[in-house]
Amino acid sequence: MTASDPSPGPGAGGGGGPLVVGVGASTGVSAGEVLALIGAALSRAGLDPRAVASLATLDTKAREPGIVAAAARLGVPVLTYSAAELAAVAVPNGSAAALAAVGTPSVAEAAALAGGGQLLVPKQKSSGAGGPAGATCAIVRRPHLRPSADGRDAPPTRSEEAMPIPTTEVPLDLRHHGDAEVRDDGGTLTDLAVNVRTGTPPAWLRERIAQSLTGLAAYPDGRAARAAVAARHGVAAERVLLTAGAAEAFVLIARALTFHHPVVVHPQFTEPEAALRDAGHEVRRVLLRAEDGFRLDPGAVPDEADLVVIGNPTNPTSVLHPAATLAQLARPGRTLVVDEAFMDAVPGEREALAGRTDLPGLLVLRSLTKTWGLAGLRIGYALGEPETIAALQRAQPLWPVSTPALVAAAACVEPRALAEAEAAAVRVAEDRAHLLAGLAEFDEVRVVEPAAGPFVLVRIEGAAEVRERLRGLGFAARRGDTFPGLGPQWLRLAVRDRTTTNHFLQSLDQALTLTHP
Repeated sequence: MTASDPSPGPGAGGGGGPLVVGVGASTGVSAGEVLALIGAALSRAGLDPRAVASLATLDTKAREPGIVAAAARLGVPVLTYSAAELAAVAVPNGSAAALAAVGTPSVAEAAALAGGGQLLVPKQKSSGAGGPAGATCAIVRRPHLRPSADGRDAPPTRSEEAMPIPTTEVPLDLRHHGDAEVRDDGGTLTDLAVNVRTGTPPAWLRERIAQSLTGLAAYPDGRAARAAVAARHGVAAERVLLTAGAAEAFVLIARALTFHHPVVVHPQFTEPEAALRDAGHEVRRVLLRAEDGFRLDPGAVPDEADLVVIGNPTNPTSVLHPAATLAQLARPGRTLVVDEAFMDAVPGEREALAGRTDLPGLLVLRSLTKTWGLAGLRIGYALGEPETIAALQRAQPLWPVSTPALVAAAACVEPRALAEAEAAAVRVAEDRAHLLAGLAEFDEVRVVEPAAGPFVLVRIEGAAEVRERLRGLGFAARRGDTFPGLGPQWLRLAVRDRTTTNHFLQSLDQALTLTHP
């Protein structure tokens, strides 16, 4: 595509802050035309595409498929303004035709400038594929995005140039979890969708939990379990909060802590963002890129972020970020939440931050449900600064963790349990290597490596059809298109024993043959 009026505005290449791209579009404009125009404008101005935080347009254009798909491809939201709002914005490069049609001389410039900021790229026009201009764009750098009614910024996101365009305009289902793949199958499917270790809880743990049932008449007392978890990580008890699984901790964080610029690093477990949004927060996303191996560049996290959430190892990518890299995100005035729900499945728990007390604002979440098969019991914990732990505890209801769950927590951090978990982690690593070797035999399958968790993320053309064919062959896989930053070509596969994996690989071969004859 070509664009007219290519000269960038003053100061195009310098400064910080998010970029807002104002977009105007004719009915039926394609996402490719919008993206080509934006890409050309950014390139001419020497602007980093990763700094694009949102598209902005007239509210009546917000559902235009080309704009929706372009925003999805970039991984950013669409800010909308009414015709009256845009009419009140002075624009330097308007046209009488646009003024007559929509009440503003330039939708692109007015939408970009509606929230303030510096115009870096004035209105650019696409060629319209040989006809009238199909799209216009203008680029502004703002000190922050448009504030919402409660004073928080609207959610910018880091662009993801390689993210597939979703085939639907329906927002991502952040509440979709792997158990939905097997919830109603009647036990007929081999479960590769849920990351709970098979064959758990072990007999000794079931016995300990069963023995606790004789004490159900008494209110739960978490002091012994809290002390046991504190001893396991070598920290004071006031640095520990026991929770009903890590999921409760995300809700507590969203409701009890004070912050204004929350950032969630994706792709990752979607519950943190869902909890933040349910609590009324506007969430900013940082999308890690497939071509970078979904590895974190700390510089991608905005300086103004005062809450940052990241998983390690990350669900669903299975990427294990170096502890030193994550430590760069910690700073005074910021809460750094590291979800280590799967860290006990990593041999030696290398790169763990649990137990660190030298990083300001660090809050580490752990789950005991995955390795020990306690998803139905709900037990986990948070490790952090005493003031943060106290704030979270005040938001909990009375007796939030049941007596059986407290008994399980204490049991799972005993020395023999830690040794068993380590042995299981070693077996998982061996079984994962076997799965990866088998997947490497398929030209149609691309695996995110190196993988460190009890699951792997794969990209397959026609993954949705492959997934359905696998169900018909007896295997449930986790769809990837509900994770921000992924799309319909991704699947997550839990690591299982070699016999199960061999059967799965045979079924995958059949599913791929049927999908790609």
